[in-house]
Amino acid sequence: MSTNPGRVKKDEGFLGKLGGTLARKKRSKEVSDLHEEGKNAINAPLLPSSAELLPEDLLLEENAERSMLDPTSREDPKFKDLQKVLIDWINNELEEDRIIVKDLEEDLYDGQVLQKLFEKLSGRKLNVAEVTQSEIGQKQKLQTVLEAVNELLRPQGWTIEWGVDSIHSKNLVAIVYLLVALAMHYMAPIRLPEHVSVHVVVVKKKEGILQTAQVTKELTTTTEMMMGRFERDAFDTLLDHAPDKLNVVKTSLITFVNKHLNKLNLEVTELESQFADGVYLVLLMGLLEDYFVPLYNFYLTPESFEQKVHNVAFAFELMQDGGLKKPKARPEDVVNLNLKSTLRVLYNLFTNYKSAD
Repeated sequence: MSTNPGRVKKDEGFLGKLGGTLARKKRSKEVSDLHEEGKNAINAPLLPSSAELLPEDLLLEENAERSMLDPTSREDPKFKDLQKVLIDWINNELEEDRIIVKDLEEDLYDGQVLQKLFEKLSGRKLNVAEVTQSEIGQKQKLQTVLEAVNELLRPQGWTIEWGVDSIHSKNLVAIVYLLVALAMHYMAPIRLPEHVSVHVVVVKKKEGILQTAQVTKELTTTTEMMMGRFERDAFDTLLDHAPDKLNVVKTSLITFVNKHLNKLNLEVTELESQFADGVYLVLLMGLLEDYFVPLYNFYLTPESFEQKVHNVAFAFELMQDGGLKKPKARPEDVVNLNLKSTLRVLYNLFTNYKSAD
């Protein structure tokens, strides 16, 4: 079988040229990739490793900055728990308005829920349109609501960590900051998770290059610092300067309450936890004042937070009926296991009834 040498030569020349072209393109692509890799390596320290940069972040003007929640913080169980507590609180406050919040970012950005919540908490009616569909209208409503909030909180020393643009752009950290501040100022009957912090990536454009930094934002501290906003008294001094004497005080109070509760074959070993549902407080008041408290006046086996608050509030009423001053503590604080609040209530009973049989 014969072959055509000319055809073979032609094919070899064509394939050789094609191979050379492909090889050059490959080398060119490798150089391009290497250049891109080098550029990425130079900028790598400036770019967030876990936060996604959105298109609007790349379009930042010179010296402008944008912040975003680090995805790892978004999934943090304590941060999620804080959001749930705030959502439940809002829904409870706005139950009569038939408002149900499911997602803080999606449900609060337009100002409608924030307006209703502030009006409910403050007892003030804001002069804003009820329904606003346009972005301009929503921002105008937000402006009015936030001005009222800031006017209330700023004189109390609050750092304003939110604004119209951050709330409207669904900045979750700003929204949570605002809600925590309102909950603390109005002493909401909720237990905020302690020591909740999140990482926020701040992106800034400088000389045309995006620079980023990770900042830690502390959303909550301790329950005592957040909710125990009372005038300083002997217990503040005791806990701040002589915590070693706290057990002596607790032992004296336990001895006092057991002296009376033992008559009903009841005994207390933990002050903050065993008085939290209000049952022992009600029974103790009946024993101290020498009367029987009808069982229909309180929940003997309370299950919900509201039932426990009812019991403690009822015990407070009995104390005032007995001539005692209104307790400084709130019923919610006792239910929330706030030790200082519980100590204040029991110490008040101790000083007034320590001679009672």
